[in-house]
Amino acid sequence: MDKLVIEGGKPLSGTIVIQGAKNAALPILAASLLAEGTTTIDHVPNLLDIDVMLNILRELGCRAEHTGGTVVLNTETAHTSHVPESLMRQMRSSIFLMGPLLARFGETQVYQPGGCAIGERKIDLHLQGLQALGAEIEELGNRIICRAEKLRGADIHLSFPSVGATENIMMAAALAEGRTTISNAAREPEIQDLQCFLNAMGAKIMGAGTDTITIDGVQSLTPCRYKVIPDRIVAGTIMVAAAATRGQVTLQNTKPAHLSSLIHVLRRAGVQIVVDGDIIKVGNATRPKAVERIVTSPYPAFPTDLQSQVMVLLTLADGVSILKETIFEGRLKHVDELSRMGADIRVDMNAAIIRGVPRLYGATVEATDLRAGAALVIAGLAAQGKTVVEQIHHIDRGYDRIETMLSRLGARISRYLPVPNN
Repeated sequence: MDKLVIEGGKPLSGTIVIQGAKNAALPILAASLLAEGTTTIDHVPNLLDIDVMLNILRELGCRAEHTGGTVVLNTETAHTSHVPESLMRQMRSSIFLMGPLLARFGETQVYQPGGCAIGERKIDLHLQGLQALGAEIEELGNRIICRAEKLRGADIHLSFPSVGATENIMMAAALAEGRTTISNAAREPEIQDLQCFLNAMGAKIMGAGTDTITIDGVQSLTPCRYKVIPDRIVAGTIMVAAAATRGQVTLQNTKPAHLSSLIHVLRRAGVQIVVDGDIIKVGNATRPKAVERIVTSPYPAFPTDLQSQVMVLLTLADGVSILKETIFEGRLKHVDELSRMGADIRVDMNAAIIRGVPRLYGATVEATDLRAGAALVIAGLAAQGKTVVEQIHHIDRGYDRIETMLSRLGARISRYLPVPNN
């Protein structure tokens, strides 16, 4: 497996352009199935998860090319709604295909999806939403078969504001007969981007970004060209890395409104942040201050996807911080790895009590999931000495060559490939 080798202790400095959002691009790629013909999607990052989604679409019969950040996808040749189990196991976001395939073909066969091991992530809300639209669902072990002669609009209340379930229901309801209302819907920016994409194809959807989304079904959708929003989690990761290394970084192509909760936390930690249009400047010349309490919750509250990265900053802060994870019960696995680098962290149930230390020290650590891997890279950048991050295939799921991106900011980081045995 590839690994990253980092020589820490050097402040990040420079300007970086933020990549397109993985969590927006994946459902948009799936939604392209709803319109027969050629759809062009710009600002699509080059990631393992994107490759998996495109491979699934090719297995369904689509023609897909990804060149220079642009995906050209011809869905006219799609001929099956059965998603291969081997590909679904590689990525949880493959579950986004249920809604579009059901709406287009009247049936689909999928499997329980894979992805990062950060805790239990059931798909019951996805299935309940599709059932409310008229789907019959049969679960045979790991296999899920959905059928619907005709989808009809319905009033659907989500017991939890699930991003994936909200998006799956939106896509299926776009071609359903009548009106669908989703209450307690997730409010993430990626859902707003999906609404904009579907409406660009001719859908009639309103309310994304609030807790109530209304979809008036239409008979058909038309292919279009669309540009994906910037990745707020990648932007947040760079912002935290700049603060942890006491650097000065300018981020271009951002949506500052999508990062308001992180900006608030960083300012509480004493980090200097200037926002100017789509540009964010981050600077931190002194030791950060402890932040008394941070709690992860659905958007617009503090995102679980930035919890592990911010924890690294707090390990270096002056004082005691408390960080509580309420979304995924398995998202504190990186604590043991940070402790190996000299962090002083105690876990109590789903809360981490972090007593700041003056410095971290390089060590060999293992990325347990996507965002934990990014956090360990930040820790390596801030630490004294050499850090080796292993199992970086997790990181490649969400960051387009993270070592190249950070090297542009002056980081001493390299990717090493294993030498094959002769």
